[in-house]
Amino acid sequence: MTEYAGRLRLGVNIDHVATVRNARGSAYPCPLRAAKLAEEAGADGITAHLREDRRHISDADIDGLMETLSLPLNLEMAATEEMQAIALRHKPHAVCIVPEKREERTTEGGLEVAKDENRLAHFIEPLRAAGCRVSLFIGADKPQVEAAARIGAAVVELHTGAYCDYHAEGKLAERDAELERLREMTAFAHSLGLEVHAGHGLTYETVQPIAAFPELIELNIGHFLIGEALFRGLAPAIEEMRRLMDDARA
Repeated sequence: MTEYAGRLRLGVNIDHVATVRNARGSAYPCPLRAAKLAEEAGADGITAHLREDRRHISDADIDGLMETLSLPLNLEMAATEEMQAIALRHKPHAVCIVPEKREERTTEGGLEVAKDENRLAHFIEPLRAAGCRVSLFIGADKPQVEAAARIGAAVVELHTGAYCDYHAEGKLAERDAELERLREMTAFAHSLGLEVHAGHGLTYETVQPIAAFPELIELNIGHFLIGEALFRGLAPAIEEMRRLMDDARA
């Protein structure tokens, strides 16, 4: 297969706009308004994770996004019957299956596909039949990539959290080793016919080495952008990320 030569897509995750809103139990800040600002600032899609405990994004947020969003919606969710029913009702552009534990503050790792292949294959089939592009959020691990391809996922999103954590902790050898694993698995997944995305923990400092992978199609970034928006505004924060991604591909 040929390498992807087009513009690297940026999906902006608006979960933590809802986190701030929910801290006071108020109606603001509004995730839908953030989605519109993200579009104006150059985002190519919007990502929202509807967690089982509804700690940030709510069902009403998903309803509103589906009604008003002009960009593609990437609905992140756990592989549960409740979430499958919600996705089948809304039929978003994309559904990204992620691991989920109630006690975690954020998604801690990739989905275990290889050991849960049969269940996940049956879980994603109705979503595929409904026209959703199914993505699996996985670590940079060859058996997980191979299993994702076998069960018919259209996309894998590689978890960049360990790479970003090593960078933040100054563990440069570990960071570089993880970056190389991500590079290798991006190319390998692409060779199997999977569309390859990446995300989790990416910042201005860490995005460019990932964005430079020629087979990569999309990055999904949220928490850092929402935090940076406190200091420079949401649109300028997204515009700077967009610039860095484009420079990495130039």
